[in-house]
Amino acid sequence: MAGGKKAGGKKVIENAYVVTVSGDEHPGGHIVIDGDRIAAVGPGPAPRVDGAERIDGTGCLATPGLVNTHHHLYQWAAQGMAVDGTLFEWLVASYRVWARMDAEVVRDAATAGLGWLALSGCTTTTDHHYVFPKGRGDLFAAEIEAAAEIGVRFHPCRGSMDRGRSDGGLPPDEVVENLDTVLAETEAAIDRHHDASPGSMLRVAVAPCSPFSVSKELLVAAAELARAKGVRLHTHLAETLDEEEHTKRHFGMTPVEYMDSIGWLGGDVWLAHCVHLHDSDIARLAGTGTGVAHCPSSNARLGAGIARVAHLLEAGAPVGLGVDGAASAELVPLAGELRQAIYMQRARYGPTALTARQALEMATLGGARCLGRQDELGALEPGRLADVALWRVDGFHAAVDDPVVALAFGQTPPLARLLVGGRTVVADGELVTVAQDAAARRGADAHRRLMRLAEEVL
Repeated sequence: MAGGKKAGGKKVIENAYVVTVSGDEHPGGHIVIDGDRIAAVGPGPAPRVDGAERIDGTGCLATPGLVNTHHHLYQWAAQGMAVDGTLFEWLVASYRVWARMDAEVVRDAATAGLGWLALSGCTTTTDHHYVFPKGRGDLFAAEIEAAAEIGVRFHPCRGSMDRGRSDGGLPPDEVVENLDTVLAETEAAIDRHHDASPGSMLRVAVAPCSPFSVSKELLVAAAELARAKGVRLHTHLAETLDEEEHTKRHFGMTPVEYMDSIGWLGGDVWLAHCVHLHDSDIARLAGTGTGVAHCPSSNARLGAGIARVAHLLEAGAPVGLGVDGAASAELVPLAGELRQAIYMQRARYGPTALTARQALEMATLGGARCLGRQDELGALEPGRLADVALWRVDGFHAAVDDPVVALAFGQTPPLARLLVGGRTVVADGELVTVAQDAAARRGADAHRRLMRLAEEVL
């Protein structure tokens, strides 16, 4: 649903260190919110606003809400599997478990996963759901219901796989769909759920899974469908060297070259991972405005490598941050990916490779660019949506003079307030839209239910 002027009432945040990301920083600054939009941002005391809730930001850093550009929420129920495996080993171990999930598992796993994201400062998140076992309920609708309950802005991606093991793909045949089913179900999901209006809380993307689990025919048809419907495209790409070997063997091209050859690069596309890129790939992604979702913890957990983020940014490509699925990066908070991104780039390229402010920009405005919402999200400016994170950088964090460094380096500061469209979702480190303990229990219950369902066939 689109936001409205009265959605969050009137609020004034004052005495905070305000980082707009798009430009100025205001020590001791203020933010005025009217409904779901920011009305004013500036230095010094806030103007008088009759009837407004006043939020004291003393000792706090105010940033745009963080944007998560890649996730698999159902995987909250499958954490801790194949903990020492490569990507392909982990997938092979996981597919048959995932094949047993139902709508109840997905709804409860998504509730926990989305709550966890909100507690780490995330106001907008994508999700890439690509496993749809037959007869297990409406899994896509289940995660949408969870997002509405938590209160975050949601960009679910209707994923798909049509290339099972019998066709030379990696996944077992039981977890793939045929081409006609994928296209029909994807179109139905767009028609039912996508809201293109300004301030939208829900937008759908089209997201075939990966070049090693999807046919060329599906990739081409999916792009045609997405563009006919005016929605965005998403997939995994260039995550491992195995994938590059696969595309070179089958198509005689790198993964980026292959996707370019079938019309899958452009300003309406963002790609997850892109760990293994050649110079020509980076130039092509930047030249076409194709976004990249950087998931440093997942890439490290699976031993996939370190993406060339510093080079992508230097070339001008849109780059956002993502936590990836909870089963390939257990319990990773989005705010923690700022630190992971900084440290991994510096480990590979030196101490000037990525700054705290560059990481914050990736987590906010860069993510908004990936989702095509850079005019509404990712910066604290009048007219933008009132998605704001307020971090406590006093206490132990006050030993660091620069509050952006205090946020990005070391342990993430406590979250004092999280606003989505002006509505409070987190206050003083606690979810307020749902009972936090109950959300956590639902995630644990989803795990236990999925493991029981899997035992029936394993």
